[in-house]
Amino acid sequence: MTIEFWQNSGFELLEPTDEGTLGVTPNFLRAYFARPELAPIEESCEAEIALFEELMENPEMQVSEEKLAKIADKDTAENYRLMLRFRDHLTEHKTLEAAYMSLITSSNINVPPVFFDQMTHAILRNVMSKNHDPIRLRAAEIFFRDQNVSLEDGRIMLADDEIVEMYSENGAAGGLGQLLMESGTAMRSVELDVLDEDNKDSYWQRSNQFDMVIDFRFTQPGLDAFARVIEAWIKHFLKVDVRVQPRQKLQDEHWTWHVGLDAEATRILNGLYNGTTMGMEDLAQIIALFRLDFEDQRVVNKEARGKPVYLALAVDKAKKMKMKPQNLLVNLPINRPV
Repeated sequence: MTIEFWQNSGFELLEPTDEGTLGVTPNFLRAYFARPELAPIEESCEAEIALFEELMENPEMQVSEEKLAKIADKDTAENYRLMLRFRDHLTEHKTLEAAYMSLITSSNINVPPVFFDQMTHAILRNVMSKNHDPIRLRAAEIFFRDQNVSLEDGRIMLADDEIVEMYSENGAAGGLGQLLMESGTAMRSVELDVLDEDNKDSYWQRSNQFDMVIDFRFTQPGLDAFARVIEAWIKHFLKVDVRVQPRQKLQDEHWTWHVGLDAEATRILNGLYNGTTMGMEDLAQIIALFRLDFEDQRVVNKEARGKPVYLALAVDKAKKMKMKPQNLLVNLPINRPV
């Protein structure tokens, strides 16, 4: 049975390969050129409109600097330069996964963070294609959508940050609104439901809205669901089988390796590992800990072989969380081809 979800991911515009990856297509490229930063408006000059129409006809066409210089709006011209560099990167690598890996392992290529999120969104839509668990899909949203975190009264509730900001003007709301207000987020009327076993079937109709909240406490299924997404993400890219389990504490005299899943978690784990005294405020920022074990120890480097890898997620001072899923692909202690 095929269940549709995340129709706004761009997945349908890509071409699945025999290897299970996503081939870049002209239609996928057209979607980028149709973004608001590039799509013509009433004030657009003739040169800008002509270029847009040409790229809609042939999104892989080469564009000269002379043609870009004719665009009257210099900001628009620069947006085209950025987009064309990204377009060339995608077409050069053929698949979205190859383009993604090249970006995260190179220091010479700069793209807007939103492009990373969009690529992650599409790739995860492919990875999760056979998944029928809405809680796991909501956990996967953490990989490409910034989260607003409430930590009141021992609760760890993750809501989509963009949705929270959208409704942050005035007043209170039903559902999660009051909870978010108590944690310092002003809300106006909005319905944010906490995803659970009773309402999870509604996720399929709402998956493009990102308006469901996940309970991330240790005893709740959201944390385990997130661990399963980590396993699938690593398997898809690195072809390595791992087991990931949530943990309440990190107590290991032989602690050898860790990976922070966001900037704050990386800072805190590095400090603890190096023996730096971390304040209670720092430690309280950690909202989730995991232990990762490799099924086949032969893929692990000698330093970490036979030992677990600890993972962590943390919130920043503003109670926001932006995951860096690329950390799972570049920072694990595995033997890589030279």
